[in-house]
Amino acid sequence: MAHPRTVKVAAVQAAPVSFDLERSLEKLTKIAAEAATAGAELIVFPEAFLSAYPWRYAFDSTVGARESRGREWYAKYYESAVAVPSPAVDVISKAAKSHRVYIQVGIIEKDGGTLYCTALLVGRDGSVLLKHRKLIPTAAERLIWGRGSGDGLGVVQTDIGKIGTLICWENYMPAARLALYQQGVEIYLAPNADDLPSWSASMQHIAKEGRCFVISVNSMCKVSDFPLDYPPFAPESHDRKPDGSKWEPNDVVNHGGSFVVGPLGVPLTEPLWDREEIIYADLKMPEITESRLDFDAVGSYARPDVFTLTVNTKPGTNVNFTQ
Repeated sequence: MAHPRTVKVAAVQAAPVSFDLERSLEKLTKIAAEAATAGAELIVFPEAFLSAYPWRYAFDSTVGARESRGREWYAKYYESAVAVPSPAVDVISKAAKSHRVYIQVGIIEKDGGTLYCTALLVGRDGSVLLKHRKLIPTAAERLIWGRGSGDGLGVVQTDIGKIGTLICWENYMPAARLALYQQGVEIYLAPNADDLPSWSASMQHIAKEGRCFVISVNSMCKVSDFPLDYPPFAPESHDRKPDGSKWEPNDVVNHGGSFVVGPLGVPLTEPLWDREEIIYADLKMPEITESRLDFDAVGSYARPDVFTLTVNTKPGTNVNFTQ
């Protein structure tokens, strides 16, 4: 089916109710209804929206030592995570189906004894269209999240265009981007937890390189979005703000910076800082074809006789049982 000429999208810059899955799902449902009422056909939530990005906490682990408090908080994190399938996924599916929209949400996925940073794309009919696990967790994330595999490195054909996603610093992996380009990604979703000014430049580069629309969506969260006894921000904590002072409830932990970019690298919206808001943009889909007049990373500007890339799309299963 040919996609419409203009697609309205919503990038949700908001914080979850950290470590509380039920209340975070309630917030997602409310925001999805608001965005759908405003005419959005695709609603994108940040990385780890269900139910926490554990800012400034490595769960009391250091080289050679793990503390009991950190194990207890890891168990809390696990309890607030999302299994696929599960009743939590059913809530997301119900929201998408009732409003006839696409919803992508960043989840902390639990599978066996491991957590994964995952992007879950749900279709208008409530079905799960794509489950992408972050291929490489960044820095201290590697302690608490497992690594994804190539089976989630896909692009989905929908009635609004071809949708693909990479999470946060996966977007700095040229091979991962090329895999999406080869599959014809048109609406490139980039949920993240990076509020550095240089991130905006990266998103513009990717949009121009891939000749696609890029939706960069980050949360904006404060100390008050975490439980009162969350170790980094608890009164007895030795953790400090960059200026050396103690954390206060209204202090901003993640400043956001969500925005939408067109296929020539030109922002359609400006980065939003330090507040929660739904950012809307109209994607004029013919601009994708127009942008490829002079550049196509996997076509007219490719040299497959010189460079090749192989992607292993097998699931990352440790044990296979055969008869």
